[in-house]
Amino acid sequence: MKKIPLTKNALEVLKIRYLLKNERQKVIETPGQLFRRVASNIASAEKKFKTGHSAFEAEEKFYRMMSDLEFMPNSPTLMNAGTSLGQLSACFVLPVEDSMEGIFTSLKNMARIHQTGGGTGFSFSRLRPKGDIVSSTKGQASGAISFMEIFDKATGVIVQGGRRRGANMGILRCDHPDIVEFVEAKRQQEKFSNFNLSVGISDKFMEALRQGAYLDLINPRTHKKSGRVKARELFSRITATAWLCGDPGLVFLDEINRHNPTPLLGGIEATNPCGELPLLPYESCNLASINLAKMVTAGSFDWEKFADRIGWGIRFLDDVIEANKFPLPQIRDITFANRKIGLGVMGFADALILLGISYNSAEAVEFSGRLMRFMRCHSLAASAGLAGERGVFPNFKRSIYAKKNFKLRNATVNTIAPTGTISIIAGCSSGIEPLFAVSFVRSVLSGKKLFEVNAIFKALVREKGTKNLPPGIKKVFATAFDVSAGEHLKIQAAFQGYTDNSVSKTINLPENARPEDIKKIYLMAYKLKCKGITVYRYGSKANQVLSLAANRAVVADSEYSGGCASGSCPF
Repeated sequence: MKKIPLTKNALEVLKIRYLLKNERQKVIETPGQLFRRVASNIASAEKKFKTGHSAFEAEEKFYRMMSDLEFMPNSPTLMNAGTSLGQLSACFVLPVEDSMEGIFTSLKNMARIHQTGGGTGFSFSRLRPKGDIVSSTKGQASGAISFMEIFDKATGVIVQGGRRRGANMGILRCDHPDIVEFVEAKRQQEKFSNFNLSVGISDKFMEALRQGAYLDLINPRTHKKSGRVKARELFSRITATAWLCGDPGLVFLDEINRHNPTPLLGGIEATNPCGELPLLPYESCNLASINLAKMVTAGSFDWEKFADRIGWGIRFLDDVIEANKFPLPQIRDITFANRKIGLGVMGFADALILLGISYNSAEAVEFSGRLMRFMRCHSLAASAGLAGERGVFPNFKRSIYAKKNFKLRNATVNTIAPTGTISIIAGCSSGIEPLFAVSFVRSVLSGKKLFEVNAIFKALVREKGTKNLPPGIKKVFATAFDVSAGEHLKIQAAFQGYTDNSVSKTINLPENARPEDIKKIYLMAYKLKCKGITVYRYGSKANQVLSLAANRAVVADSEYSGGCASGSCPF
């Protein structure tokens, strides 16, 4: 049987989170059997279509890509493929309507999704503001934030498939009358621990900010002005709170909707928990990432191999839609109608190191754009090929692609996700984040402490010896602590320029960063046409999953792989 080169921590994570167990919680599956289970279940979708590939051929290719650690689907696919649960998507957005029935229907639907391993995003912007009239009782509304607390509490008691807690994104428009309360909701660190929060920013707000003008606050029930706020004052509150506790981030709603592939179906108001999937109400999306470190051979990037894995990755994700067991009929309907998928990358920092490129360099930014442009081109070609075999997505005629007569199987094809535990399984750096350390101590789930050294650095030391390492080696092994905010942002923007969904990336800041620094980052993100922005100042949360010990050793939690050190980016 093929030996899969898994690290000790990868094996720990697989045992705790992914490998099947019997009723006595004893592991009854090996990693190889897990990958075979997933490959077989997803490839079975090929039988529904007359294509150039048999289900057997697809299964073998999917299995090889996973067992060679070149490609990993999102966690619910690894956990649930081939099981009775069968829910395979990571990302969902649910509507929250302005009625008691609507709110608690969303709460119930959230619980269903969390039980199956998915994460949920919500816009609470349709809820009437605090103090507004409730016509049925002649009382006063308690406001959007009070209902968010109920969603947060419910999430805290639901364990996803018995394996982990759920996660949410909460969004409120910048012109909602409750916006100040929302912005400052996480100043008490124990509140909203199961939510990432982002302010939905409009172009109108950014223009008011530029001019030093007021922004009108609009009651969503009446659609009438109910007050106003100085844009600069609100922006200062946002950045001061982000400095204090890491939230809120920003979601640029108008920028997102400028790239909405199906605008005739309505506007996009919310994203998944980590912000990389802007979705319509009830939409879901399944993700997977290609390990870029495995695309480098003898110091050169293998573009031909990368193109092959992109083609098969798009095929895999389209098959996931067919194999999926959806938690709600509304989710099934719109997911089949738009067939959104999100193929992305991980191991980006590792690939740069293998290519001799410093993460914090102009060359890295140039390579990011070239890489993602190539990925988008080949992803679209693969989706177009599937459209020829299987037909276009049903809402194609209501999409931006109809006028161009560019026939696609999927309304979206690319996403840059944080990757989280799947990059630990693959033994590579997280998403498009820099390394968080070259060597570190990991506190694993069983309570053990494991000393880990970056595999590329370890191989280099073995080959050269510590005395003969090439000059400038430290620069090539740049960590998150070495990369400036502007350098982080340029990488994010380079990827976003060729990503039709969005990019999950954390702008890591040192402990001594100031709120003024965050203002500059947020403004630059808008200027660079990012769809969203998240910052994390080291030390701003008591329970962060990455820390420096007194001896300056880096200590990481079991499932931390890079990016958001607050611990609220589980996917």
